[in-house]
Amino acid sequence: MLPFGLPEYVADEEDLARFLTSSSQFNATMVKAAAFLPNPKDHKKSVFRHGAEPRQKLIDVARGYLLANATIHGAAIVKAAIVRAAKLDVIPEEPPPRHANIVGWPLIAADPDLQKAQEKESALTLAASSVLVRFA
Repeated sequence: MLPFGLPEYVADEEDLARFLTSSSQFNATMVKAAAFLPNPKDHKKSVFRHGAEPRQKLIDVARGYLLANATIHGAAIVKAAIVRAAKLDVIPEEPPPRHANIVGWPLIAADPDLQKAQEKESALTLAASSVLVRFA
């Protein structure tokens, strides 16, 4: 078990919340690929092990662990199984509580354009399978 009580392995049926801090990450009805693109510095994407419900608890997690000045529009909820189906993985990385990272993004030093294209393809898969939860 991890320090905050969750199992060390993220099960396929677990919901993952990717908090949306920019309007470029979603539109009125859906999550965009931009929400899931990896950080170019460490090739990870931060998520929290939490589903859409209870909504207030999801909002509390977002407000409690993101930067105080960050605007939080909502969350993209995706199953860990979808992450793995996209040939990526999700691994816990606490603290903060419930935190995890999506890892395994392609690293193609010889062709950065191909790497970006493959990252976008994986991000599109995650976005297409996500549920948009608006906080406002």
